[in-house]
Amino acid sequence: MKKILIANRGEIAIRVMKTAKKMGIKTVAVYSTIDRQSPHVKFADEAVLIGEAPSNKSYLLGEKIIEVAKKMHVDAIHPGYGFLSENADFAELCEANQITFIGPKSKAIKIMGSKLAAKEAVKAYDIPMVPGTDEAITDIPEAKKIANAIGFPILIKASAGGGGKGMRIVENAKEFESQMDRAISEAINAFGDGSVFIEKYVATPRHIEIQIMADTHGNIVHLFERECSIQRRHQKVVEEAPSSVLTSSLRQKMGEAAVKVAKACDYIGAGTVEFLLDEQHNFYFLEMNTRLQVEHPVTELVTNTDLVELQIQVARGETLPFKQSDLKITGHALELRVYAEDPLNDFLPSVGHLDTYKLPTGKGIRVDNGFEQGMDIPIYYDPMLAKLITYGNTREEAIELMIEAIAAYEIEGVETTLPFGTYVCEHDAFRSGNFDTHFVKNHYAPEKLIEQQKSEARIAALIAIKSHMAKQKLLRLPD
Repeated sequence: MKKILIANRGEIAIRVMKTAKKMGIKTVAVYSTIDRQSPHVKFADEAVLIGEAPSNKSYLLGEKIIEVAKKMHVDAIHPGYGFLSENADFAELCEANQITFIGPKSKAIKIMGSKLAAKEAVKAYDIPMVPGTDEAITDIPEAKKIANAIGFPILIKASAGGGGKGMRIVENAKEFESQMDRAISEAINAFGDGSVFIEKYVATPRHIEIQIMADTHGNIVHLFERECSIQRRHQKVVEEAPSSVLTSSLRQKMGEAAVKVAKACDYIGAGTVEFLLDEQHNFYFLEMNTRLQVEHPVTELVTNTDLVELQIQVARGETLPFKQSDLKITGHALELRVYAEDPLNDFLPSVGHLDTYKLPTGKGIRVDNGFEQGMDIPIYYDPMLAKLITYGNTREEAIELMIEAIAAYEIEGVETTLPFGTYVCEHDAFRSGNFDTHFVKNHYAPEKLIEQQKSEARIAALIAIKSHMAKQKLLRLPD
């Protein structure tokens, strides 16, 4: 494998390129017109324009990307995450054109891309699942009967869903029909597929995911868990490894279950199996993401691995360089997704110009970044600027380092999730480990963040005044 095309943009494109460069592999970037001057374009060995700014006219054009790959004589395509990373048709297109897709086979993507098909596939492996329907349903009266049998509250979820779309929590029978209509409508608009399924709603869950890696020789390992419960609108914002609530016994059980899920679909490469953990620490299979995860760096830091390097090695047909018994967790890692969003205004996207953009540096600080000072934030793509990751010997050390790193991260021109990251890290619920996916709903209010910022500003002003007065006193001292 001498040359790889990265079918993505921003920080993940650069992240993949860094590992490829380390492995002596040339890289090809693709870019849209608005990304012409983006860092990932400059970082690659070669770069090719593929279309206009909207993703459906550039980064989602599978056939165009294949055309570029053939023209540039690449051996493989790494899809990153988002865009075409979980598109079975694109994986098939790569296979048909004798280009290695750095990821699972299209069959596994298809199975795990449908929540219902995924449930069906793992049934034989005795993996715990939340009580619910086994097949897609659109008949509202029939669905209501099922909901009553399961017991409220229930969750309606789009079968082809993701990112919180086509998802509705229904507290009681009265609101069931209207919520079902909304879920189906949203699913059709977002995915072109109105099929939904119903399951028991776990009221105070934690979101725990297990990283797996599988080679083409039948070896599958898990690289332990990531805690992903700090979310807004069903999207993760803060992640960490390991979880503060998993015992070694529970960790082993969840890891073994994740490996079984991978076996259920003949999985190859890096994947993530997601679970819900209830108050009694019962875990339930949620879904499998058939790609590299945004939060993969925390796993890399606590296991001392390079997941992208492992993806490439597996794609080349190599055997995994370790066994399950070789893997262990060392230290603690924390990740904050730095989104161009306003945490004071319901996390709405904050479009603008990066007047100031300076990254924090230092021991235990990693920034996977896709922007630079002077750039505009495009409206066409996910608003994530970078991922800020900290690593320490203990959870407390990683949290304190995160607070310091956020303070040292200089951004002017757009609002970001950095202040929210500080808020989370300083909150008693997070620090104690006693939190769930409702952290934002239960503990976060913009006015609290405003008060916190005012308090910090007052302290900074007092320090400045004290420093100024001390200097004046020194100036007045006689010779």
